[in-house]
Amino acid sequence: MFKGFERLGIMKDVKKLQDSDRQNIWHPFTQMYDYETETPLIIERGEGNYLFDIEGKKYLDGISSLWVTVHGHNKKEINDAIKAQVDKVSHSTLLGLSNVPAVEFAEKLLKFVPQNLKKVFYSDSGSTSVEIALKIAFQYWQQGGGNTQKTKFLSFNNAYHGDTIGSVSVGGMDLFHAIYKPLLFSALHANFDNAVSLIEKHHHELAAVIIEPVIQGAAGMLTQPEGFLTKLREACTKHNVLLIVDEVATGFGRTGKMFACEHDKIEPDILCAAKGITGGYLPLAVTLTTQKIYDAFKYKYEELKTFFHGHTYTGNPLACAAGIANLEIFENEKTIEKLQPKITHLTKGLERFKDIPVVADIRQRGFMVGIELMKDVQKKIAYELKEKAGIKVIMNAREKGVILRPLGPVIVLMPPLSLTIEEIDFLLDVTYESIKVVTG
Repeated sequence: MFKGFERLGIMKDVKKLQDSDRQNIWHPFTQMYDYETETPLIIERGEGNYLFDIEGKKYLDGISSLWVTVHGHNKKEINDAIKAQVDKVSHSTLLGLSNVPAVEFAEKLLKFVPQNLKKVFYSDSGSTSVEIALKIAFQYWQQGGGNTQKTKFLSFNNAYHGDTIGSVSVGGMDLFHAIYKPLLFSALHANFDNAVSLIEKHHHELAAVIIEPVIQGAAGMLTQPEGFLTKLREACTKHNVLLIVDEVATGFGRTGKMFACEHDKIEPDILCAAKGITGGYLPLAVTLTTQKIYDAFKYKYEELKTFFHGHTYTGNPLACAAGIANLEIFENEKTIEKLQPKITHLTKGLERFKDIPVVADIRQRGFMVGIELMKDVQKKIAYELKEKAGIKVIMNAREKGVILRPLGPVIVLMPPLSLTIEEIDFLLDVTYESIKVVTG
């Protein structure tokens, strides 16, 4: 059996491990009724852009292990940074204290983001970074912004901002709202045609507008009109409404820029980032704000106007050490610059998918791709629930050595930025063949 099992002292029997997984783990966003009837795919190690299961089979990681892996798995520079930090301290609270990696990472990160952003608030996931942004925006107007009537938020149809209660409230996923409606607060939901007019109409009560810039990820890789962010920024500035950009999925090079808001050269008031922030190694997230927003929370102790939010592992030294190494790789390897010809190659390679009858649309921004199946919108949901086409496609691709995950009838490609031209071709070949095999 595998040395990894022997080293870790865990079960060496593959079937036993698979049975234990089905028996003991409740997997996220997974229908366990189906999962328990299948043979689990259990990953044992990673190397470069590949993952290896407990039986030694090799898979190209076509979704960056859920959109987080940036420079590939087992990247030496990040490994070494974490190991070095372990020998110093693995965790120390940020509540009233600080630690060296947290200080150094914040300073370094601020050089990569829009330059109006001056303060870093740490957390540990994309959902929490958004939750924090919403609370900051709300509290800002209540105590420092000078308008206590500004209590509402405007977001966009089909948006996904996470799965905590506040994040779901401003999200635009109908399924989530149907299930959790009694727990949610109300928000205004716009589309790209009426957003500006809604800001004009409701600005007196709007604390902030929140948007996934350039492309909505979990909605199925839905792209926005060129220049839309500029119009949104102008409307928010004109009507004194904060603009929050959710760069959890789009940040750290995914769209071809370090951050997606760079495409329109806009500066948000608040920026949320997570996922690729540590190169795909450890949980870490940030909510960045302007100095003006930060200053609205600086009061005397007895006034009780601090920002009342904080998690146990906020600013974790190991995660911040990984984050520093991640940014250094971007600099040293010129990751964004080297990504451009690969994006062009990927774009050209997607052209042939238009020849598949069942492919309704192909949407792309950088290394974020959605291939939508089924042309008839009215039949799409019924088709997917009955046929499970998206699931069947990714399972077929798995047999061919590629790991994918669908968003309903949308096949998502979101590989590590370190993918080579040859690996792009392999990813496209397998996806193309799997769609053709499943859809006939």
